[in-house]
Amino acid sequence: MSQDIQTRESAAPVVPPKPSKWRTFLDSDIVYSWKRQPVVIIATLVTLIMFAAALFAPWIAPQNPFDPRQIELIDAFTPPMTTSDFTGNFYLLGSDSQGRDVFSAILYGSRISLLVGFAAVIFALVMGTALGLLAGFRGGWRDALIMRIADVQLTFPSILMALLIFGVIRGFLPRSMHAEVAIIVLIIAIGLSDWVQYARAVRGATMVEKSKEYVQAARVIGLPARKILFQHILPNVLRPVLVIGTIGLALAIIAEATLSFLGVGMPATQPSLGTLIRVGQDYMFSGEWWILLFPGVALLMLALSVNLLGDWLRDVLNPKLR
Repeated sequence: MSQDIQTRESAAPVVPPKPSKWRTFLDSDIVYSWKRQPVVIIATLVTLIMFAAALFAPWIAPQNPFDPRQIELIDAFTPPMTTSDFTGNFYLLGSDSQGRDVFSAILYGSRISLLVGFAAVIFALVMGTALGLLAGFRGGWRDALIMRIADVQLTFPSILMALLIFGVIRGFLPRSMHAEVAIIVLIIAIGLSDWVQYARAVRGATMVEKSKEYVQAARVIGLPARKILFQHILPNVLRPVLVIGTIGLALAIIAEATLSFLGVGMPATQPSLGTLIRVGQDYMFSGEWWILLFPGVALLMLALSVNLLGDWLRDVLNPKLR
């Protein structure tokens, strides 16, 4: 009897262990596609390095360019890779007209550019998704009103719309508050100028999803419209929104730099990458080329790497493009 039991146990099929979530992720199509594209790998590394450098700027930067006590005016216009003859400070990327370390200014300026970009994208994403869900699910006069407003806004370039919104908001604020709320006004202006693309994408996806059988079944069993909208339709329309948001991050960073370069963005006391470029272009033909070159290269690398990642996500998440 015991031999028969042992024979049956040995003959029982061995169930392989279930792979972990990490192993499943490493074997996914997204990782496979990422490994086969060197440009995307380089863009990912550049993005991660610049994000980490901006995040840990207080520990990496040799100087806080926002603190007047750490700025040495006597070291102004020190060339790159040079030690100052007056203070003995070493400037990796040189110093600007105020004696600020350009390398430190780029790190701190990247923090502001990324903060404005992320916040503006989240603001536009939430607003556009909410209006797109409402227009696509309810239809009727709500859909017509929201889409006509979107059509009117699309007739204006986004940067002009951001300039208009920025000027209107600042017009209602006292002049003494302009520098204090500059970053909030920038976020609102860029977000309000970019919500249309999210609303149109979500509206189209919502109109497709609400006609499917699982939504009809939810209505039959008596689920409220709010629950159907947020628990069933919303998760299925977020994929294109996230792809648009990734590409929109690069556009928001460029929009912030453009506004700051035009002099209606961040003040010189709180420089972003756009402000640093605006300051540096005054010295482009006077020999201090590094004040403009290095912030411009940093902005180019950041925007280009994020844009390349967004393009790759759009392709890998769309089966029709494979």
